Amino acid sequence: MTKFLSLLLMVMMMACQTSPSEQSSESIDSASVEPLELAAVQYKGMMENVSPGEFPRSFENGELITSGSGWWCSGFYPGSLIYLFENTGDSVFWDEAMVVMDSLKKEQYNTATHDLGFMMYCPYGNANRLAPSAEYDEILLNSAKSLSTRFSPVTGCIRSWDSDPEDFLVIIDNMMNLELLFWATKHTGDSSFYDIAVTHANTTIENHFREDNSSWHVLNYNPETGEVQEKKTAQGLADDSAWARGQVWGLYGYTVTFRETGDSVYLEQAGKIAEFVLNHPNLPADKVPVWDFNAPADAPRDASAAAILASALLELDRYLPEKNYAATADEILNSLESGYMAEPGTNGNFIIEHCVGHLPAGSEVDVPLSYADYYFIESLMRQKCGLALAN
Repeated sequence: MTKFLSLLLMVMMMACQTSPSEQSSESIDSASVEPLELAAVQYKGMMENVSPGEFPRSFENGELITSGSGWWCSGFYPGSLIYLFENTGDSVFWDEAMVVMDSLKKEQYNTATHDLGFMMYCPYGNANRLAPSAEYDEILLNSAKSLSTRFSPVTGCIRSWDSDPEDFLVIIDNMMNLELLFWATKHTGDSSFYDIAVTHANTTIENHFREDNSSWHVLNYNPETGEVQEKKTAQGLADDSAWARGQVWGLYGYTVTFRETGDSVYLEQAGKIAEFVLNHPNLPADKVPVWDFNAPADAPRDASAAAILASALLELDRYLPEKNYAATADEILNSLESGYMAEPGTNGNFIIEHCVGHLPAGSEVDVPLSYADYYFIESLMRQKCGLALAN
């Protein structure tokens, strides 16, 4: 172990940390172990089954599903490893994260995706928070530059999916990638990144939300005029439905945007989305949403949406303490812990079960997903010790 990592571990021992478990998955009694410890056990098992250059994505029909570094979920596995290192102080998680991130770093130059916040900020942003380095700074800055190339001053948005020349598609998920741009301005003093982020956030408020504060999934802008041509869905039940994960992407994104700007417009928007979600008549009693709020009550649940929701509410509670969103987040996490956590050694070593990726396409239905694990771990860290929210 390097001298630097030894020093980092020493500092972390004085912070919020759970001692790493020495138990194997076969000997663990899950009812007597904290969720973060179970998460550590699962990911030690997962590490044994991941080949170099692979990024865990899901587990279906007894098979671990992985992706290459260019898939939008590639940052969640190393990001989760860094959180687990932060919690346990066990260097095996840090070391594995560094190996995986070495395969990921080339994506800093990827201008064909809007998901560089997920892909690069989740691992490199967290690594830089714990162990600031010039290398991480450079990778994050290059990632922000790549993301910025997808911004159009005509539409006032960052393009999500590449499509026909007459279309400019923007999805609500894109709010999650703005944090990378805010970081870039703070790091460099170059306000262009900040300006792109707030312009995108403002345009999204103006066009993406309905009167009831739910959001469409996809907007199609005219790239020549900036006018909205279509409002539709891709992963939801219908064009006019409220796709569950889309609602919480928006909630999380506007909470972060308020944190980074201090502009109450974004806090108000986050509050509106939270109230829509939490007061929706179709939200189940355990607060783990069905995959779309307009889907039947017996439709598949999406535990990934619940994990994202819990993390967002724990941060939003800091800015709207009178709403006591932290208590609601605690309820959600209790539900996930009691009904959606896999037994050690099962579920392909993912932590959370019963998620939905893209039901209309028949893809990733009632399976674990890497981002469900990431936001579940993040929620537990925030719940336990008020995880630092920004670099």
